[in-house]
Amino acid sequence: MTSGVGGLKVRVAAKHDDAVGICSFELVPADGGALPAFSAGSHIDVAVPGGLTRQYSLCNAPNESHRYQISVLRDPKSRGGSAGMHDRVQVGDELTISHPKNHFPLAHEARHSLLLAGGIGVTPILCMAERLAAIGASFDMHYCTRSRARTAFAQRIVHAQFAQRVQFHFDDGMDSQKLDLAALLAQPESGTHMYVCGPKGFMDVVLSTAREAGWADAQLHYEFFAADARETAGDERFEVEIASSGQVVVVGKDESVVAALMKAGIQIETSCEQGVCGTCLTRVLAGEPEHFDAYLTPDERAANDQFLPCCSRSKSARLVLDL
Repeated sequence: MTSGVGGLKVRVAAKHDDAVGICSFELVPADGGALPAFSAGSHIDVAVPGGLTRQYSLCNAPNESHRYQISVLRDPKSRGGSAGMHDRVQVGDELTISHPKNHFPLAHEARHSLLLAGGIGVTPILCMAERLAAIGASFDMHYCTRSRARTAFAQRIVHAQFAQRVQFHFDDGMDSQKLDLAALLAQPESGTHMYVCGPKGFMDVVLSTAREAGWADAQLHYEFFAADARETAGDERFEVEIASSGQVVVVGKDESVVAALMKAGIQIETSCEQGVCGTCLTRVLAGEPEHFDAYLTPDERAANDQFLPCCSRSKSARLVLDL
């Protein structure tokens, strides 16, 4: 198993509060050189002090090579990631990060883009808005938060050249300014692509509303931050077969496929280890996976020809994997 964090060293050049519970970090090359290029929707893996690795979307302009900007929401249920960033990372500290990865890219063939952000999900969405504005593309953005005080980048958006394309929606505001999602998504149009990022509940409602209204999966683009915790008491052992060698590996009821394969000397690259990022996506040649990811679309899950071995399991006694 390999982590997504590489040997890219950065220094924390700035740290400031963006909103209640949200802290932004400006990361610059530790050696003073240029940072690897990235595209709108990209994220980096960050080695957080304390030994955890977490993924954070880049929220600065993609044409900037002198810095990366990330914004981190303090999670009251933090297992050490967001709390570590807020409490232990200070200006001047050096961090190890990965090269940018993009599992949430813009579809540049789109005639119009609809950007929907919920809370801290604004980080990749803002980057997309700035990119679309820079190339003169058609788009609209809706930004939903609990309150104005919890709205990251509010002033940056208000003063942006594309400010008139953005509508804010506050949970504690008047009903007239709240997002009417059903009306917004009622008439899907060919050539329009929708992008959504935010808390899982918000994203689930957006995606289910869109699908019920007839939006095709090819028009829907999304990125989850984390998967829901699930009950594991009913997990059973099963086998995975490596198609190229015929080797059979037993996956215990208390371990992941990735962990079982690693013990057998077979490495699969991982990043989030929660079924969110898609890094470990593996083709299934036989057997029926039991999907627990937040990455595959319903149609992709139903096809049962691929799964995320970091979190998903098997309904059948054996899975044959294209490894």
